[in-house]
Amino acid sequence: MLAPSAWSAVTGEEIYKEVLEGTALYDDPELDAYIKKLGAEIISVSEMAGEEFTFILLDSPDLNAFATRDNYIYVNRGLLNYVSNEAQLVSVLAHEVGHITRKHVTGQEGKATGAQILSTIAAVLSGSNEVYEAGMAYANSIIRGHGRRNELEADEAGAEYMAKLGYAPSEMISMLSIMKDYESLQKDRAKAKGASKQTYHGIFSSHPRNDSRLRTVVSKANAVKSDETRDNGASRYRQLTDGLIWGENFLAKEKKPDRFSNMRLRVRFDFPKGWKQNANPKPFMASGTAEDKTATLKMRPIARTSQTPEEYLYNYLKVSQLKEGKSIAPARLKGFTGILPGGDKGPDSRIAVIYYKLNAYLFSGEVTEPETFVETDKLFVAAINTFRPISSREIAGQKPKTINYVKATSRTTFDGLTKALKLNTVDSQDLRIINGYYPSGEPQAGDWIKIFKQ
Repeated sequence: MLAPSAWSAVTGEEIYKEVLEGTALYDDPELDAYIKKLGAEIISVSEMAGEEFTFILLDSPDLNAFATRDNYIYVNRGLLNYVSNEAQLVSVLAHEVGHITRKHVTGQEGKATGAQILSTIAAVLSGSNEVYEAGMAYANSIIRGHGRRNELEADEAGAEYMAKLGYAPSEMISMLSIMKDYESLQKDRAKAKGASKQTYHGIFSSHPRNDSRLRTVVSKANAVKSDETRDNGASRYRQLTDGLIWGENFLAKEKKPDRFSNMRLRVRFDFPKGWKQNANPKPFMASGTAEDKTATLKMRPIARTSQTPEEYLYNYLKVSQLKEGKSIAPARLKGFTGILPGGDKGPDSRIAVIYYKLNAYLFSGEVTEPETFVETDKLFVAAINTFRPISSREIAGQKPKTINYVKATSRTTFDGLTKALKLNTVDSQDLRIINGYYPSGEPQAGDWIKIFKQ
């Protein structure tokens, strides 16, 4: 992961490579081509017509889209679940193009956008909600300054591009309203857990439909003349997104050659890339060795006690005093790690313990040559921090949910759909959000609505 201090020195292509290290492209050639086609049409009516842009569809369940330097624009598959028609999708793409044409993604004016991008990419690559929240907290502190202006400028530019293409600029406010409803719901859910939550374009203190400055910049686009008038493209969008995956895409998750998994105990972690897993590593459950055989990382589960992980190491396992001892929290689990001095007996080694359910998972990283420990220890720490519980859905190999469209009848209600589809409260709220009926309202007979299927 690139450090923030190095952000200004990297290229868009380097950022692209880093993003793809953490998340895959969404495998839907027709939908990908559709996004690229719409993006090209937007560029053709922008101030940067003729310049090369790259549009990327990521296989991420999060509601997000972002732009980076060198004209790269990323759209998460999850965002498409909340879009109801082509015009709304164009509003998102046009908004991101506006960030680039208004030069928000480079230099001082790019601080807010860059902070959001950093937090997004960091979350993608680390899988850590804490990393995301920390990055967003910084981004939002900047948004109170330049960021608010940047977002409105991108909205203004995007609405203008929409109007030039013949789309109704008001669809941008409709899309942002859905995003605001989503943000409000996520904040309520996070608040109930004592956390915080931000989301895409989360800068409005009021609802977008009531935000006078947003309505002013978007309505200016109504004065733009266009040679054609387009409908909202709901039918085209519906056809291309029927069957779109909702939530985590378990079908796309490949088993990594460096990953150790134990389905009985429901735990996994990743050895450093290129390391060989050793067969039958008794008394350890898992053991991996570097290609040059200069380092080994082992793990075994032991019954835990009621002590803290630190107390467990020192008082129960009688481990000698560790250097640089500190608490760790892979996947929000409790743990402790440090360096066990080798002294006259040999090189230093890395020791760690992580609690999960009834077990304490003890890690030991060792090297054959003392001078290699410092660099190799970085690999030990990274591998230990990949320790995760395995969800029931992963174990069952459960297929992901998909979004499908049905036509409402005079008797269709969201309460009825909740019961018929056996949805929980969270799913029921999500169903309202993706259909634009949050927190209340009911579909009319003949309306197309989205439902979850599995």
